[in-house]
Amino acid sequence: MLVDGEGIVPCLYIKLSRHYHIITANNRLDQVARDFVKHYSTAWETGKAMLVCIDKVTCVAMYDLIVKYWDQRITELESDLAASTDEQGTIYLKRQIDWMRETRVAVVISGEQGEVDKFRKWDIDITPHRRLIKEGICLPESMRSKPRFRNMQRMDPDEVFKEEEHPFRIAIVCAMWLTGFDVPCLSTLYLDKPLKAHTLMQAIARANRVHEGKNNGLIVDYCGILKHLRKALATFAGTQAGGQGGEINPAKPEAELLTDLAETIALVRAFLDERSASLDDIIRKTGFERNAAIVAAIRACKDAANKNDETRKRFEVMCREVFKKFKACINVRGVDAYRADRDAINIVYKSLQQDREQAEITDIIRQLHWIVDEAIETTADGVTDKHDQYNISKIDFDRLKREFEHSPRKNTTVQNLRHVVEQRLQRLLKQNPLRTDFQHHYEEIVAEYNREKDQVTIEQTFEALLKLVQELDEEDSRVVREGLDEESLAIFDLLKKQNLGASDIKRIKAVAVGLLKKLKAKKLRVDHWRDKEATRDAVRATIRNFIWSDKTGLPVESYTTDDLNTITAEVYRHVYRAYPTVPSPCYAEAA
Repeated sequence: MLVDGEGIVPCLYIKLSRHYHIITANNRLDQVARDFVKHYSTAWETGKAMLVCIDKVTCVAMYDLIVKYWDQRITELESDLAASTDEQGTIYLKRQIDWMRETRVAVVISGEQGEVDKFRKWDIDITPHRRLIKEGICLPESMRSKPRFRNMQRMDPDEVFKEEEHPFRIAIVCAMWLTGFDVPCLSTLYLDKPLKAHTLMQAIARANRVHEGKNNGLIVDYCGILKHLRKALATFAGTQAGGQGGEINPAKPEAELLTDLAETIALVRAFLDERSASLDDIIRKTGFERNAAIVAAIRACKDAANKNDETRKRFEVMCREVFKKFKACINVRGVDAYRADRDAINIVYKSLQQDREQAEITDIIRQLHWIVDEAIETTADGVTDKHDQYNISKIDFDRLKREFEHSPRKNTTVQNLRHVVEQRLQRLLKQNPLRTDFQHHYEEIVAEYNREKDQVTIEQTFEALLKLVQELDEEDSRVVREGLDEESLAIFDLLKKQNLGASDIKRIKAVAVGLLKKLKAKKLRVDHWRDKEATRDAVRATIRNFIWSDKTGLPVESYTTDDLNTITAEVYRHVYRAYPTVPSPCYAEAA
């Protein structure tokens, strides 16, 4: 505290009136740091944290203490891990330790003249903290590999703290970020600074922003702000209760939070029970039968959820509610009684998501207990990877239908086959805009699937999806039959029309190849060509001139002027969509 002359007395009065000497006592700060580390490391799955200190010097002092006790907590957990004999407990501890090791802590305070000397009087070096604030925080490799962070090494602390996946999870502040700073992934606000009225309301709003997977924000009060919070709520609610009769109580009882959690878990259990599935085999089975029983139970639960689109969405919503309620109770005594249910629900939920993300026709066949060597022809060299293991055209679809009739998990099999179809459709449509008929056909199958859901219909749906897979495979192989690549095939489809002779078809293929080569040689290589009118016009003119040319263009005797105008517009639309850069991301991703 640096004050000269006549300013000393009033400044001291302000400091003492706020109990400054008590709040900043070394023993007290040490206890607060210990509690912070214990509380937040326990709530490690909930989101980011912000600690509000009384002033800048205290912020840096708390940083040193938190880092010290954070490392001690990691050592304690590693000892627990070494002594752990429970499989699930071991996995949980490993994840918690990894999370703690990668977590970054930073002090975020405004600069001022002479701050180096000011902090030095407290035996504190502010230089590394100020450098971090000015230069920014490093991005981990996992983030730099994503398109939106490409070529970025660092980000400003205020921006990087908003990124949920960044390990900068603990911000220590005293005034900055308390108002007007929106961080939806902030879950816990630790208050160790007396705040009142509007400033208090603004501060607690930081932790209460809506965010996916977040039930509510949590305020941890180290300096008795509850009375002030009641007054502030009364004021902003338009009353003058001020903590007297009829006051607003902002704190939700812990018992009520646990009741909410129990009710959401009960809803999931009831949903599964109604469909002859249960979480209990996932939770309670032991011994040699455990793994097989868990797999069977997971499949039964997934099949219950996969009855149709509506039931799956409803089940996933209920699961997410369980996760949110559990996070809200993470530091409530008694929450461990619900952990096994939450973990079992999480296993089923994640398995459903993995089915969607990793859908493979090969996996579906295996789930139907096929003898793979008899049903499918493997690649010639016998060396394959997960995504190119079988020649789909050699699948015996009739036998696959017969196997499906005996499958106990028809709902899940149909859902997984849908995921396969959706992924292939997405790729095919991205590459060629004239493949929408396949999409319409698929939508009709799904609409019928959701309308009627009896045993006959689900088998009809499976058969319809298998036929669609065959059609998509035929479309996939057309590029070989036409003697083109995927990029030229898309242009060729846009150029051709009905009732053309063999010579015309041959010429149109040459036009497709030549036009694409000309565009990619120069016009499409202009940086951000789609953003400038001049470069857009140049691309449009190149297309028009090429296909209208007597030398390079379409067979004029087979096309009217209206045909050529329409084709020019359609080819330009396709090029505009598919070629923001060269090579095109639409085709590079599928390569």
